[in-house]
Amino acid sequence: MNNFAFSKINYILLAMGMAIVIIGLILMAGEGSHEGVFNADIFSARRIKVAPLVSLAGFVFIMIAIMYKSKAERKNAENKEN
Repeated sequence: MNNFAFSKINYILLAMGMAIVIIGLILMAGEGSHEGVFNADIFSARRIKVAPLVSLAGFVFIMIAIMYKSKAERKNAENKEN
């Protein structure tokens, strides 16, 4: 009997969440300011608003993936309780 903590769907959802976090980090990346030269792009909306929200959404998605139970798992848990 396989008593793994996660099912296949949980691992797929976790991978999707990690990919969303990585996309958010890539959106934050870019060229910074150098000594003597100011680059106003470091304050762009993409880098200070969009990218952190995308990363946060990825972390929330990961939490949901950890707690997700399929219908079959929920049904088995109900049957064990009764």
